[in-house]
Amino acid sequence: MPVAFRYRGKNLTEDDIAFIRELIAQNPGLSRRKLSTKLCLAWNWVQANGHPRDMVCRGLMLGLHRAGLIELPPQRQHSINPLLVRKPGVLQLDLSWEGVDGSLAQLGSVQIEQVRRTPAEKLFNQLMAAHHYLGYTQPVGEHLKYLYYAQDRPIACMAWSSSPRHLGARDRFIGWSAQKRRANLHLLAYNSRFLILPWVKVPHLASHLLARTARQISSDWQALYHHPVYLLETFIDPDRFKGTCYRAANWILVGMTTGRGKADQTKKANRSLKELLVYPLCKDFRKKLCA
Repeated sequence: MPVAFRYRGKNLTEDDIAFIRELIAQNPGLSRRKLSTKLCLAWNWVQANGHPRDMVCRGLMLGLHRAGLIELPPQRQHSINPLLVRKPGVLQLDLSWEGVDGSLAQLGSVQIEQVRRTPAEKLFNQLMAAHHYLGYTQPVGEHLKYLYYAQDRPIACMAWSSSPRHLGARDRFIGWSAQKRRANLHLLAYNSRFLILPWVKVPHLASHLLARTARQISSDWQALYHHPVYLLETFIDPDRFKGTCYRAANWILVGMTTGRGKADQTKKANRSLKELLVYPLCKDFRKKLCA
């Protein structure tokens, strides 16, 4: 049966839409939120960790409603998304955080902490907001946050999140079909932020942290989201950076972005072109991603 509606890679047929109409008709007293939860249960639409894909389902139903394909009940409340209005807060720097310089050997032991859903996540957010040139933005979807410590003080931060859906250079490098990409995109992780804190002057530290993180990120992802990752990726703005630390850590340049962004509707570049680098976490990553 032909596709009647598509939302975030999920294809719906006329029968699927008729099922949703019937679900709404059979439950006239339910709110939009409860209807989306009921649809997730009916379709067994869950994340890898077993939780319902409630937010995505709600967006799907809203899209159908706006397209005139279903009629949702009136909205009962207008909730404010706390992630959109939340402020990082005032950064309270520890006065004992003195400058760190010298060689990597002189730095001593480096501790890596995955701080997503821990008390230290607030410190991570504040450090990113205060010192990263892009500031801090709360990621959407699956993501991890790392804090790195040496000599009893934080020295770096690194953020990872879900990968963009469409990247031509990456998809050609992997060699997967559109169907396999939709099924296995969650097995990739995107390095969205990397910050060496301004009081740290240690040559080769950045590539060292990339290599250390690559050795544990898949198990950390498994622990939080119940699935591994097999390929890492990031963007480098060549007008601002050379990406030396990624190249030193054996990341692979696979091409350039198109400059159109993930929400493009015009097929014309509207931002600067960036280099796309990837790092396979296992030798048979193509086999796993195309499975």
